[in-house]
Amino acid sequence: MAKDIKRVVLAYSGGLDTSIILKWLQTTYGCEVVTFTADLGQGEELEPARKKAQLLGIKDEHIFIEDLREEFVRDYVFPMFRANAQYEGLYLLGTSIARPLIAKKQIEIARKVGADAVSHGATGKGNDQVRFELGYYALEPEITVIAPWREWDFKSREALIAFAEAHQIPIAKDKRGDAPFSVDANLLHSSSEGKVLEDPWVEPPEYVHMRTIAPEDAPDVVTEITVDFDKGDAVAIDGEKMSPATLLTKLNDLGRANGIGRLDLVENRFVGMKSRGVYETPGGTILLAAHRGIESITLDRGAAHLKDELMPKYAELIYNGFWFSPEREMLQALIDKSQEFVTGRVRLKLYKGTARVVGRESPYSLYDQDLVTFEEGAVAYDHRDAAGFIKLNALRLRTLGKRDRRGKR
Repeated sequence: MAKDIKRVVLAYSGGLDTSIILKWLQTTYGCEVVTFTADLGQGEELEPARKKAQLLGIKDEHIFIEDLREEFVRDYVFPMFRANAQYEGLYLLGTSIARPLIAKKQIEIARKVGADAVSHGATGKGNDQVRFELGYYALEPEITVIAPWREWDFKSREALIAFAEAHQIPIAKDKRGDAPFSVDANLLHSSSEGKVLEDPWVEPPEYVHMRTIAPEDAPDVVTEITVDFDKGDAVAIDGEKMSPATLLTKLNDLGRANGIGRLDLVENRFVGMKSRGVYETPGGTILLAAHRGIESITLDRGAAHLKDELMPKYAELIYNGFWFSPEREMLQALIDKSQEFVTGRVRLKLYKGTARVVGRESPYSLYDQDLVTFEEGAVAYDHRDAAGFIKLNALRLRTLGKRDRRGKR
């Protein structure tokens, strides 16, 4: 346990767990607590967090609440989507990509108020403790980190509730029992884990889903939209230019109404265990399909294939908490270079859980109809050239084939 802590910056949601952590920090370390609450588009009213912090004795000048929605999408979500990043081929990294921004802001506040330490509410079994703390140490190598879930002696939910009651921490009725599952949400996604979701054979109850209607309940009518891109980033929907956060919010609304973006995944956590999560990423799922659509006509084959080869590594770095690492930044430079001509418009049809690209156009398109047509008269491609091309590529296969035939005699 860290000693001589005078002031700590806590990532504070205003919920019961982080309120208990706030009081625990005060009583265990005898320190002053500074709260930081980030608005990442989780869809909750944040002013109650301020009132809760005041109730627990935090000075007004030590309560920080920041609207980070635009910064989150512009500087974290969009750069990640330029890479088409999916962890283990499926997960769009909605929780993972939020943690470095929260860590960055905590460190900035710690510097501003002269704090000795930072603290978070992540448990000792999850990935988030790693993501937060790698971010802290990358930005402030000598910072002290307090992780209450790894330090305190509480063994049960009942013990936490008893601590809250003893310190006059308000407890909502629905918080007195074990929560049926845990939830994390931001503008990109919602994730649900634990309790009723722990058996990977059992289908998630419908009430778990918060961001989408069931695909089978979605309208029987196709919704057609266009998404415009500029250098790999989405900039407009149906021709209307929007800020990054506004655009993602609009895509979320479209995805929700059409049952798009549900994922039931058993993944490999960085800390070594498997976990089952239910994710909803409605706008991100549409955005990924659209981005791949515009890349299909603007990226050269070599560049596109190299990106796809590097994507799993890039996604793993984000999942594991290495956003501020030199290798992630090196990959980002390569990815951003690939997006110089990823500009144009994609047309999509949204229908009962699917986002399907049906058209794409770009002033920088590499698609040449004269080259691909089956009609006679195309002069850029001579069919006879293919014979030599095939023979050269077949040379090693023919050589191997001859050897294998000799070996069988």
